[in-house]
Formats: sequence, C-alpha cells, structure tokens
Amino acid sequence: MPTYSYRCTECDNAFDIKQSFSDATLTECPVCGGVLRKVFSPVGVTFNGGGFYRTDSRPAPGSESSSSTPAKSEPKTAEPAKKAESKPSTPKPASS
Repeated sequence: MPTYSYRCTECDNAFDIKQSFSDATLTECPVCGGVLRKVFSPVGVTFNGGGFYRTDSRPAPGSESSSSTPAKSEPKTAEPAKKAESKPSTPKPASS
C-alpha cells in the first residue's frame, strides 16, 4: 500500500499514513480539526541494468575497428542486398 504525506493548513501538523488507492483522501486534521493537504515530494527511482540509456544499445566509439570478429558483420550487409534483388520492380501508375 502506498504511503501518503499530509500537512494541516492551520496547525502545520505533518504525518504519513498508509492508504489503499481506493481509500478516500483525508480532509480533517486529527489534532485541531483543520483542513489537510497532501504533500507531494519527489520519488527516488533507480533504473538498474542495461537498456535505459541511448548509449546502451550502441557500440562504444572505436570498438568497431578493434572488433575481434569482423565476419559477423559481413552477413548483415550481404542479406539486405539479397532481399533487394528478390523484389520485382513494378512501375507505379501515373496519377492524373
């Protein structure tokens, strides 16, 4: 269950309470009976692992030239050429 922070607008009483998403928002201060407001604060989120940054899926500069297996990159360039040759070229009809 999430924990919500509240602060009274009249007596500045502040407290945290665990509430379900379906529970109603608290509106009355338990100390003085004043109006309560939710206190919003930044949430600490940590993204661990790969795939969260643009540079995660790209090779490091200079790593392509120092690659120990250049044979793996050759089939990648050869396959698109085969696919392009197998497609029949059909002229587009002229629009009027």
